[in-house]
Amino acid sequence: MTKNLIIVESPAKAKTMGKYLGKGFTALASYGHVRDLIPKKGAVDTEHDFGMKYELIEKNRKHIDLIIKAMKKADVLYLATDPDREGEAISWHLYEILKDEGLLADKPVHRVVFHEITKRAIQKAVAEPRALSENLVNAQQARRALDYLVGFNLSPLLWKKVRRGLSAGRVQSPALRLIVEREEEIERFVEREYWTIDSEMEASGQAFRARLMTLSGTRLDQFAVTDAKRAAEVEARLKAGAADGHYRVLAVERKQRRRNPAPPFTTSTLQQEAARKLHFTAQRTMRTAQQLYEGVAIDGETVGLITYMRTDSVTLAQDALTEIRAVIAERFGADKLPASPHVYKTRSKNAQEAHEAIRPTSVARTPEDLRAFLSPEQQKLYDLIWRRTMAAQMIPAVLDTMAVDLEAGAGDMSRATGSVVLVPGFMTVYQEDADDKKGEEDESDRLLPDMREGERIALKEIHKEQHFTEPPPRYSEASLVKTLEAFGIGRPSTYATIISTLQQREYVVLDKRRFKPTDVGRVVNKFLAQHFERYVDYDFTARLEDDLDAVSRGEKEWVPLLRDFWSEFHRQVSDKEDAERPGVEVLAETCPQCHKPLSKRLGRNGYFIGCTGYPECDYTRNLGEEAEAPAPEVIPDRVCPLCAGPLVIKRGRYGRFIGCSNYPTCRHMEPLEKPSDTGVTCPECRQGTLLKRKSRYGKIFYSCSRYPDCKYAVWNPPLAEPCPQCGHPILTIKTTKRRGTEKVCPQKECGYAIPCPECAEGGP
Repeated sequence: MTKNLIIVESPAKAKTMGKYLGKGFTALASYGHVRDLIPKKGAVDTEHDFGMKYELIEKNRKHIDLIIKAMKKADVLYLATDPDREGEAISWHLYEILKDEGLLADKPVHRVVFHEITKRAIQKAVAEPRALSENLVNAQQARRALDYLVGFNLSPLLWKKVRRGLSAGRVQSPALRLIVEREEEIERFVEREYWTIDSEMEASGQAFRARLMTLSGTRLDQFAVTDAKRAAEVEARLKAGAADGHYRVLAVERKQRRRNPAPPFTTSTLQQEAARKLHFTAQRTMRTAQQLYEGVAIDGETVGLITYMRTDSVTLAQDALTEIRAVIAERFGADKLPASPHVYKTRSKNAQEAHEAIRPTSVARTPEDLRAFLSPEQQKLYDLIWRRTMAAQMIPAVLDTMAVDLEAGAGDMSRATGSVVLVPGFMTVYQEDADDKKGEEDESDRLLPDMREGERIALKEIHKEQHFTEPPPRYSEASLVKTLEAFGIGRPSTYATIISTLQQREYVVLDKRRFKPTDVGRVVNKFLAQHFERYVDYDFTARLEDDLDAVSRGEKEWVPLLRDFWSEFHRQVSDKEDAERPGVEVLAETCPQCHKPLSKRLGRNGYFIGCTGYPECDYTRNLGEEAEAPAPEVIPDRVCPLCAGPLVIKRGRYGRFIGCSNYPTCRHMEPLEKPSDTGVTCPECRQGTLLKRKSRYGKIFYSCSRYPDCKYAVWNPPLAEPCPQCGHPILTIKTTKRRGTEKVCPQKECGYAIPCPECAEGGP
């Protein structure tokens, strides 16, 4: 019998493939990428048509050895890695490895592509294989070469000019520029005062508000009323113009409007909505989506729950549409179905990388049905995908809107608006969130009382409200992904990597779920913007992405593309070897020790003030500190336990602490506040007790008094009670918004937790 070897990327997928394809197939996993460029200069040979030197990824060598061993016994090879450029490249690398081993002579090699891990989809894909796509492989090689050339040539320049360990990326750098420019825009922002004038009225026993729109026949702009005095004058005018305390209805406009559902998810829109609704990072979203795609165990069988999650397409397969419409009719009623399925057009020219939107493999599997089989985050993401898919094929919502113009006096007109949902349609299931809501009053579900032209409406009160303009908000994960997509920076499958790289390099930090550039990020961006403007330019980056897409479609050759990029880039890197070092600003102030000029410069932990005479003079101080630092406060009746020198109170990066006055000869230090003893015996060493301490970042934790001999620590307050489930010597008190205060076992694998509201009030 012919032996077939099929290779996928993950062991979970391999296990499922083995079940679906039967005894004639052996399914093995490559565990992701199998080869990469050698990590040294010359991995891309720019002198000889950009030849690329690869080596096996060491951690995957044992998996490759298993594949080689299995291929020796197999007659046919099926390469079934992910259905995108990256997956195509992994298949090509596997092919090259096996070919170099001499194992593919006269043996058929097939490329298998499927977009959902279901028995039907996999069997169909194996029955209809294709050859490896040279265009997709070339596009991925070109992308990898570009990233290598930028990283290996620009990063050493950053080490030399800014700080060692930094890096510059082809797509991370324009993304960093977005965040830095937004921060600079916020810093330049000057707030402006303005006032709104609302008239509270009543008709048919129902109160409502109308906003002043025109005064003396002139339409008011945002800054027509800019101070309290003018607001009071307008208020007096309106009261005087309201005859006997009534406004007159000038016009009433009623109309219906339709709100259409959003299309099903692409990679980008899934990341955005998961960030808005679930507060998931892009990385967490993609990791969870990967788990749902590869499948979870349901009644003893692994089932793929969603289609492939790296896609630009918004189209749905015909058989999926049929099932979706049937489930909508059954669960929500046939009246929620449009006459024919909604057809959405894909904007991306390169959406052939994956042919469908992200959807459940079967919408008949409702989120409620799967709750027992999914982790909390899997459940949340599957519910989001299921609802969006269903809503995309439901009828539009119909809203009844009403606008009423009311006159207080000649030319003084206020407007009241309202709307109510007549037909909820798709909104029964799902509504898309928006970025950066400013908190304006929502007019939906607010219907105005019935009014007629010429009717007199009673004025109850006039509300003058002061406002100030606000700066543009910092980027959230959702708005950053949306902006990256709008500018064409990177591709959806790379957004999570772009964001995590910026954070890992400490170029940006998250502050209240918004990205804020660090000092290092600002300096790197400034250097790149000054000396490599072209390579952080949004249009240039987007054009380069389009060129790579053109390579994947066979419309461009990859070597000429690399040649055009390299010739200019290499010349510019060479020219900037003598560029001035960024992040150093000479100040007018002189050093108190040697009287040379001081400078503001970038250090490992951000900006600081230092002497330009370094290393001969080592004077430094923190940014913002007084020029002449006060003498350290000596602690009376205490001496250093190491050298018997006086102990003093010092200030460091993480606040005040006690240190030896003989520093740096003696490096003794201790916290200013002694940790309090909880009296709970350490469950690990059974000798010390758990002390309440404060971390360098100000967060409270509890650790063993015998540290560093015993390193046991927990974040939550400990209780001297054994866990009734697993017998662990202690429990902890944990409080969350969702579950309230509970007694929890600190052993994660145990999972014991019971409500304990009295614990929050200083109980047990």
